[in-house]
Amino acid sequence: MKLTEEYEDLRKTVEAFARDVVAPVIGDLYEREEFPYDIVRQMGQMGLFGLPIPEEYGGMGGDYFALCLALEELARVDSSVSITVEAAVSLGAMPIYRFGTAEQRAEWLPKLTTGEMLGAFGLTEPGGGSDVPGGMRTTAVLDGNEWVINGSKAFITNSGTDITGVVGVAAITGRRADGRPEISTILVPAGTPGFTVAKKYSKVGWNCSDTRELAFTDCRVPAENLLGERGRGYAQFLQTLDEGRIAIAALSVGLAQGCVDECLRYVRERQAFGHPIGHYQAIQFKIADMEVRTHTARLAYYHAAEKMLAGEPFKKEAAIAKLVSSNAAMDNARDATQIFGGYGFMNEYPVGRFYRDAKILEVGEGTSEVQRMLIARQLGLGDL
Repeated sequence: MKLTEEYEDLRKTVEAFARDVVAPVIGDLYEREEFPYDIVRQMGQMGLFGLPIPEEYGGMGGDYFALCLALEELARVDSSVSITVEAAVSLGAMPIYRFGTAEQRAEWLPKLTTGEMLGAFGLTEPGGGSDVPGGMRTTAVLDGNEWVINGSKAFITNSGTDITGVVGVAAITGRRADGRPEISTILVPAGTPGFTVAKKYSKVGWNCSDTRELAFTDCRVPAENLLGERGRGYAQFLQTLDEGRIAIAALSVGLAQGCVDECLRYVRERQAFGHPIGHYQAIQFKIADMEVRTHTARLAYYHAAEKMLAGEPFKKEAAIAKLVSSNAAMDNARDATQIFGGYGFMNEYPVGRFYRDAKILEVGEGTSEVQRMLIARQLGLGDL
């Protein structure tokens, strides 16, 4: 797929920003586990947080593929920065745009699209991961004209920064006739009494992104904070994740490409046995395999995005893209670290950071096992 001039201009702009602005400072921020507020501010000024949102809400009027291109270029340098944008847009702003009322859109989107405020989505809970309906314990009870929320959420990105403004909370709001939980999404503004944000996790990777556990104790919000229809929260979540998997695939491709970029530079400089190590076939074959994985994964997410933008079913293609690209990121990070040898184990080199960041891509927004399950179902194997 050849990018249009508009897409290519966006890609080049973000590539230059990542190279000139993010790369020089992100290593130090990563080691200190600091959230990159200045980088986020600049990305907001560039319009990255509003790429797929219409201009009437302060967005750029682009589409989801434009967002994916930006995520890929950011992740070539650092995944923490990329996931901050991905979660803010895919999980924070897009559900409000897709399912919100006119009032909710007007209240939240203008600040979310400019990066002045970050949004988050509270779905995962401490006692449940892939089994969302079965593992959910958070409840919301309608008391007059207020929802009263009790429960907790885990691993929530962008939920505790100084500029976090709102969290969409998935909660059980009743029971259906067959006993299954009725799940709805409710918008909870930051600072609401009864809404507690825990200290940030100590993580293996993504050290510049914000990830927290959230607790709700008799947390009251207005009834009109219901996002979309009551009882449709799980369906909304599934749609959000289908789109988000393409975005995570793009981020994964960026990390995989970053590994190739760093290795190509290193093997021309590093000498062994009288030659640059790129002279040796063992190294050449490793990098060739890395490039093949990256190229294949990029085609997979391009194809999924193309189907999504055309309004065609894309669940299978999104799962394929997420599975292939997260595998590519993990494999490339491992090979890049091996090529760098002892230096690959040092934080001063980006490949060490890439290695730490890659594993979560096989887990977040649907594990690799879940992707295989979805693909099998789309092939008609689920009813056998």
